[in-house]
Amino acid sequence: MPSPAADDYLKTIYHHTEWQDDRITPSQLAAELGLAPSSVTEMVRKLAAAGLVTHRPYGPVGLTEAGRLRAAAVVRRHRLIETWLVSEFGYSWDEVHEEAEVLEHTISDRLLEGIDALLGRPRFDPHGDAIPDAEGNVTREPFVLLADAEPGHIGRVLRISDRDPEVLRSCDAIGVSVGLEVTVLADRRVRVRHDQVSLPVSAQRAVWLSA
Repeated sequence: MPSPAADDYLKTIYHHTEWQDDRITPSQLAAELGLAPSSVTEMVRKLAAAGLVTHRPYGPVGLTEAGRLRAAAVVRRHRLIETWLVSEFGYSWDEVHEEAEVLEHTISDRLLEGIDALLGRPRFDPHGDAIPDAEGNVTREPFVLLADAEPGHIGRVLRISDRDPEVLRSCDAIGVSVGLEVTVLADRRVRVRHDQVSLPVSAQRAVWLSA
């Protein structure tokens, strides 16, 4: 039952377990999508009937293999478009999410393949999120959330969530970017090269480091 609405559900379920293991609950899904719980319940029922999700009443929602492949295809579109907008059109990384939300449902497979080839088959988008390949596979190394990293931990910034554009702008302002090696200090501070910088509270659960 591919449709923009169904794809948004599948993509949200996929996102939820990319960087942690707990499956999403219907109430979390409703909050993420900004929809009424009753609407989510009905759509989850339809997705389950189509063989795209697994779900039992009041329990969490998971993707079947067919659902995972469909979600990975949508995520691939979204992240390639974000990368394309930054690389070719001068968008900043805090501006691309909403644009990609619209374009992911409209561009053809042929154009998507052209974008992928033009960009040199990138594996990650500007925020560090893995771009699934055409078969739905991703490559991701072991990681730790900044909030869980012990003082003294040294790691590369693997990902900065694009959920809050203000976090992206704050990280950009202090020179924290994907691929940069940092040392975790106490009191929300990290060492970047030879400088100590303070990160906003919201960044603690929005930045992932190599483990």
